[in-house]
Amino acid sequence: MSKTLKLILGDQLNCRHSWFAQPSPDVVFVLMEIRQETDYVLHHAQKIIAIFAGMRDLARRLRAAGHRVHYLSIDAPDNRQSLPANLDYLLAHHAADAFAWQAPDEWRLDRQLADYAAGLSIPASMDDSEHFYAGRHEAAQFFNARAAWVMEPFYRHMRKRHDVLMTGNGAPAGGQWNFDHDNREAWPGLPWEPVDPRGRHDHSALWQTIEAAGVRSFGEPQAGDFAWPLNREEALQQLDSFVRDALPHFGRYQDAMSLRAWRLFHSLLSFALNTKMLDPRTVVERVEAAWRDGAVPLESAEGYIRQILGWREYVRGVYWHRMPGYDQLNAFGHATALPHWFWSGETRMRCLATAIGQSLQHAHSHHINRLMVIGNFALLAGLSPQELHQWYLGIYIDAFEWVELPNTLGMSQYADGGQLATKPYVSSAAYIDRMSDYCKGCHYQKKLRIGERACPYNALYWDFFARNEQRLGGNHRLGMVYRQLHRMDAADRQALQEQAAATRARLADL
Repeated sequence: MSKTLKLILGDQLNCRHSWFAQPSPDVVFVLMEIRQETDYVLHHAQKIIAIFAGMRDLARRLRAAGHRVHYLSIDAPDNRQSLPANLDYLLAHHAADAFAWQAPDEWRLDRQLADYAAGLSIPASMDDSEHFYAGRHEAAQFFNARAAWVMEPFYRHMRKRHDVLMTGNGAPAGGQWNFDHDNREAWPGLPWEPVDPRGRHDHSALWQTIEAAGVRSFGEPQAGDFAWPLNREEALQQLDSFVRDALPHFGRYQDAMSLRAWRLFHSLLSFALNTKMLDPRTVVERVEAAWRDGAVPLESAEGYIRQILGWREYVRGVYWHRMPGYDQLNAFGHATALPHWFWSGETRMRCLATAIGQSLQHAHSHHINRLMVIGNFALLAGLSPQELHQWYLGIYIDAFEWVELPNTLGMSQYADGGQLATKPYVSSAAYIDRMSDYCKGCHYQKKLRIGERACPYNALYWDFFARNEQRLGGNHRLGMVYRQLHRMDAADRQALQEQAAATRARLADL
């Protein structure tokens, strides 16, 4: 009797995949907790717990539905702790005469499995993960005849193709494609952020197992009061709560930051989406339906859908088009190591202490904290984009390389020289002050450029553009910046450059 071994990776927790439509005694599903995956970067404790817990829940579900499942826990005596070694063992153990896997979303695993399958003497095949709107290379095909990769035309293409937020005559709902100008307000304190709708789990025993197995991690485990979902049902409950309680205000305050409310009106669905517990179509359809029912304003619905149907699909296309090698790009040659406070949050810069502190506590922080506080500082200070990439990949529960790498190296650090972003996303203290309450009570003074109490962002900002004028001076989106820089007298520019150099020399003590 023939037998097929089918591999399910830790970010492939889609209980509705066609693989699971009908139990078969001839199919064995394999899930494995392995040091290869826990150790390739240093991960946040909650990320390891959440993925293992989700894998175990899917295994229980499959067994209950009548499927055959072989689950290798992190402490299993027969766990070889690497994908190829475990597959060798499992194929022999089950006397399998065929092997199948779902398409990985990381180039590293895609290459490893393709190479492994090529060496097998039995049939091996890769099936689609049945998750994304677009295929791996659809974005590359779309941009093939275009001069540059810019997300907006791809987003409009996706809206039209999938009939999302469209009118009957082919025009966008509301007469425009993008409502960004309505979605950039600071949060005044009201309305208050909704109650966190996520259920809680006690994963203390799982965490003890992970620690006993010798897996290293950082951040707060919060294993006994764990907030991240286990499965599709919990993710759907979270989606319903978001649409009802937070989405009406999401658009207006999606870029706001506050010491008083770390979630604000964000959905926190990215972990469920990126592990495929939840599929993007369900999310987009639910959000669009809420707008059509009059429950949320169009600018909120469009702003959220653009993140899913536009940006998420677009960066995946960038990743598969640019890999391998994209992770090594470093347009500015930045090489400074990350300061120690990236692992502790212990810095006198209140914005960074807050954004990093939230990340360490929750394994999550929303996109503006990641981009315009942490990433902004890293670029201005000249931190290594490769080290920063590994830090982002490890600390965030929703970070998988296909989505994290383009966001870090391309969007945040401009390390690809503009292949993804049209300009570096950097700012002085003024932007952070405008969009947050972080500057109030900070050790550093937001308006000072020079001196011990000057906000480090200010001198670093002007020095960054001065140092990189040859590369960036011709960028039409930076014309105002360089006009301001050129209006400064030589003494002021020199003072700013000296202040910036002194700041970069004492990053550990900021």
